[in-house]
Amino acid sequence: MDRRTFFTISSAALSALASDRAAGPAVAFGGLRDGRVVNEEFVAFLETSTRHLAGLATEQRQHTTTLLDAYLATVTGELEHGRYTPALGRRLHTLAAGLSQTIAWHRFDLGRHTHASQNWIAGLRYAHAAGDHDMGAGLLGDLAYQAAWRGDHPTAARILTHALTRARNPAARCLLQLRLARTLASWGGRSEQRAVLRALVAAEKHLNDAGTDRPAWCAWVSEADLAVDSGQALLDCGDTSRAHQLITEGERLLPAARDKTRGVFLTYWAASYLDQKEPEPAAAAATESLLLARRIGAPRCVRLVEDLLPRFGAYPRAPGVPELLHLAAA
Repeated sequence: MDRRTFFTISSAALSALASDRAAGPAVAFGGLRDGRVVNEEFVAFLETSTRHLAGLATEQRQHTTTLLDAYLATVTGELEHGRYTPALGRRLHTLAAGLSQTIAWHRFDLGRHTHASQNWIAGLRYAHAAGDHDMGAGLLGDLAYQAAWRGDHPTAARILTHALTRARNPAARCLLQLRLARTLASWGGRSEQRAVLRALVAAEKHLNDAGTDRPAWCAWVSEADLAVDSGQALLDCGDTSRAHQLITEGERLLPAARDKTRGVFLTYWAASYLDQKEPEPAAAAATESLLLARRIGAPRCVRLVEDLLPRFGAYPRAPGVPELLHLAAA
């Protein structure tokens, strides 16, 4: 699949959006004067319930999309038609931003990229209203990730660089620096190696500085992510030996609850083995990723494997390759 063919927000619009959201919050809280009073206990229930849904294991999260849509509709209804204090208004906007982000990733994983962009942009608006700079930076980082996914690395790099001027939490900055390293490495390879290394060093420092007080949307960032993303960036820069060491380490550190991430990591392995003309371990990694992705309902992981399949055409009789191709066709 050519990731550049689907419709999404343009590069120019993304850059303008990032610049526009650099300003502080511009929304006065309070809701409609004649609206119904929003119940604080109900808001607390919504917060707890959505945290639980977002925290489910990957295999279970595939069944939560309808629920999340309903929760977001409920929260936006309260914002539009309710009457609330400034403090409760910030909580509602923060909740709407988090729900929009989670739903956007569901849409993105399903290949519904226009809808994903719309949800991320809506989330950015809610985060802006709440004055949550870290959340706003994270949502810009998600839009940059989508731009990189469709091969627009210059736009992704610009958005990430801008987002880093807004993020303050170390875990948030770690994630943004890792994404910047990955997009610079994919964009320029060896020619961007110094910039890639600077971003990786910064990401490691931020992760070391990050304590337990992290925004929910980046609470999962760990040593596993640092290792694998660093390894993949180094691989794109040509540092094969160190890259393989880091990817192996990261896969070992990844908790079982993050199976979707494991599936993505396995496709990195498969691509790396193909680069070295080693089809047998490449087929083993791709097969494991495909089986895992189908079990947990992760279409994006399936597509990552499908993107690799043409490269196996040069090795039709290598051990594991016929079985992989048969599995993919099933």
